[in-house]
Amino acid sequence: MEQVSPRTLSGFMELLPERQVLFDRMAEKLRESFSLYGFTPLDTPLIEASEVLLAKGGGETEKQIYRLTKGDSDLSLRFDLTVPLAKYVALHFSQLSFPFRRYQIGKVYRGERAQRGRFREFYQADIDIIGDGALNIINEAEIPSIIYRCFNTLGLEKFVIRINNRKVLTGLFQLLGIGDKAGDVMRTIDKIDKIGKDKVFELLTDETGIPEAAARHIIDTITCHDERIAPLDKLREFQGQNELFDLGFQELSTVAQYMTAFGVPETHFKVDLTIARGLDYYTGTVYETTMTDHPEIGSICSGGRYDNLAGYYTDKKLPGVGISIGLTRLFFVLEDQGYLNDAVLTAPADVLILPMTEDLGQAIRLATVMRQEGLRVQVFSEDKKFKAKVAYADKLNIPFVIFLGEDEISKGQVSVKNMTTGEQTTASAAMITAAIKAGIANLRAGMPIKEPKK
Repeated sequence: MEQVSPRTLSGFMELLPERQVLFDRMAEKLRESFSLYGFTPLDTPLIEASEVLLAKGGGETEKQIYRLTKGDSDLSLRFDLTVPLAKYVALHFSQLSFPFRRYQIGKVYRGERAQRGRFREFYQADIDIIGDGALNIINEAEIPSIIYRCFNTLGLEKFVIRINNRKVLTGLFQLLGIGDKAGDVMRTIDKIDKIGKDKVFELLTDETGIPEAAARHIIDTITCHDERIAPLDKLREFQGQNELFDLGFQELSTVAQYMTAFGVPETHFKVDLTIARGLDYYTGTVYETTMTDHPEIGSICSGGRYDNLAGYYTDKKLPGVGISIGLTRLFFVLEDQGYLNDAVLTAPADVLILPMTEDLGQAIRLATVMRQEGLRVQVFSEDKKFKAKVAYADKLNIPFVIFLGEDEISKGQVSVKNMTTGEQTTASAAMITAAIKAGIANLRAGMPIKEPKK
């Protein structure tokens, strides 16, 4: 039989067991956080009919999608979790209660050029709140508190949630007489963190065709924090001149006002008028979250308000607000920067029982009792030398090894070795089980992220 060289496709992340445990722990922490805010889990199919998935597609989206045929069926792999959500809400509208709050953590696929930190297959963690006809601004104010809790629960401490409102920007552009180019202007100023003010000014005037005075006015306004002017104070200069601007200013002020009440410390959020989110999809509040020590990484969580989620599938108006965490990319970034907590228990078992007799019955019974107490237990039944058995536990970082020989069985005791300290103890099975449970509880308590010391 001819052998094929094993390989993993470029752009697909495949983790070793220890890292997979940390990744799964991060996903588990996110699920716990989402659930605390009353979000229900959702799992939509990986594959949809192409006409459904691409209803709002075209352009770059259609170029990047993985498309396949099976018989007469034209199928596509989902490229995000938002379009499947839109289909789901439109399809099950009469069976859902609104506002509908859902979270989903799942894989998506994009056929773009794979490069460091960018993947073709990756996990996204999304939450969305969908309204029936209307959605109160308080929902937009709540989102940053969910972002804050998620990252805080993961163990990340140094990050900032930046908020803005697209109605403010659109209204400002209308005041400057360039409302017809609002989309192009937003996509340009959204690059200001990456390319700087001068380059944005050049793009606005040369490529977008904005008059120099208007371009300078826009840049001076959205970067007012550089001059130590509070963004909301700066925006008050424009009040009463444009209805859309005034609505956006009111919404932005409301979101900022409720941050503290929702439990977000002032150190972890700020109004930032440079945040535009280049997609025309967003219509109101927008969010971006960046790591304080690594702003060059860009946003690790982003999203915003949109006015009509499912317009391609239903005539019902379904406004919503949501955020997305690129979980695979975030994990890669954290690993790259040394943020993963190697002290977290990643072993597949808490205890390895090494039978020292031919009859394995006593070892199996002990494992059964310990599992009933909530411990994860392996019984090593392979015919190998003692040294190899211990090496197995050591390689997997299993914290406790139990030796069960004739002497222990005759005395109704077990011997246990703490693989971290090397300490060995002999006592009753009940006492050993209780001691291991206490030790394991401390090992399991760690967060998946630990910020490196400077």
